[in-house]
Amino acid sequence: MADISTLEPASPRPGGLRGVIADWASDQRTFKNVSWGKAMIWIFLLSDIFIFGCFLLSYMTARMSTLVPWPNPSEVFALHMFGADIPLILIAIMTFVLITSSGTMALAVNFGYRRDRKKTALMLLVTAFFGAMFVGMQAFEWTKLISEGVRPWGNPWGAEQFGATFFMITGFHGTHVTIGVIFLLIVARKVARGDYDTGRRGFFTSRRGNYESVEIMGLYWHFVDLVWVFIFAFFYLW
Repeated sequence: MADISTLEPASPRPGGLRGVIADWASDQRTFKNVSWGKAMIWIFLLSDIFIFGCFLLSYMTARMSTLVPWPNPSEVFALHMFGADIPLILIAIMTFVLITSSGTMALAVNFGYRRDRKKTALMLLVTAFFGAMFVGMQAFEWTKLISEGVRPWGNPWGAEQFGATFFMITGFHGTHVTIGVIFLLIVARKVARGDYDTGRRGFFTSRRGNYESVEIMGLYWHFVDLVWVFIFAFFYLW
């Protein structure tokens, strides 16, 4: 056992500005073991939070400041089925599909930790399929609203700001989902091909035996799903 008296004493904390700098620099150990890819995706998601936050705040401001009645979501987003108008049925299905895709993405990450190549690739493909379904239903929703006269500069149900805010925010989110589907397919192909097991060089390839790219993809996809929860609450339930 080492003699405590022989151990070197801890260096005292410097005073003044040097002490403040030393305190902040002491946290650098937290980030030394974080990979470049994971750090970058968190920075990207943080910037995206600001963008979506500004969009939603602008939407709330426009809605609360307009003197013209805001369209009723139950009427605008209703589908005529079985001889009746069913409110929000398409939106409910879209939300169910996207939340389910978050579950399959979590399974993909879990199988990636276990280095189960086949199940990881399968879950990534299933997640991409659900994402494509969501984008397809959103395209159908846009087509329906446009055919009914909704435009960025107006709509037949009330406040003109509705069309502009709806197309901007849901379109921006739909773009994120579309990009996510593309990257899911790319990562799934690399997993199925065994790139993460052999360390094959190329884009989105982690170190040999490391499925970190799957985890990074999962962070992005869960973020997209979480943003949809806020859009769903603000546009379709408020």
